[in-house]
Amino acid sequence: MDLFRQIQQAITTLYQDRKITPVLILDEMQMARDQFLSDLNLLFNFQMDSSNPFVLLLCGLPYLRDRLTLNHNRPLAQRLLVSHHVEPLSKEEVKGYITHHMNAAGAKHPIFTDSAMEAIAAATQGYPRLINKLGTHALLHGYLRKAEQIDADMIRIAAQENGM
Repeated sequence: MDLFRQIQQAITTLYQDRKITPVLILDEMQMARDQFLSDLNLLFNFQMDSSNPFVLLLCGLPYLRDRLTLNHNRPLAQRLLVSHHVEPLSKEEVKGYITHHMNAAGAKHPIFTDSAMEAIAAATQGYPRLINKLGTHALLHGYLRKAEQIDADMIRIAAQENGM
């Protein structure tokens, strides 16, 4: 309980005295214990909810949303103002995502063939974290083979090695 009071005091000082709205980001919250989720209500309990002196972002996999619907987590869920679910990318979005990252990295020509990008989209089901992982492993295979481009075969090898 002392720790929550200390956190609340620090937030209050930042918000009232320094005119700063702290942003707390908690990731992988689908793995949080129920007791921790319950304790988060204590953090929200500022002046009987008359003010919101901080922003709390709870991030996690879709399972988090399911957990917040359970009765014992309902008080926390009721305090959430916005809920957002990120959908996987479509095949076209995967191609744009990869192209953007390659351009940002300074690629002078297409690194991934069209068939490679389709293979990435299929293997990752459009999830950006998996796209990044698979793309990185495919780039390593391409480098070892001294390939000019990454093709669908290199994607399949990298996908197999990563259990995709």
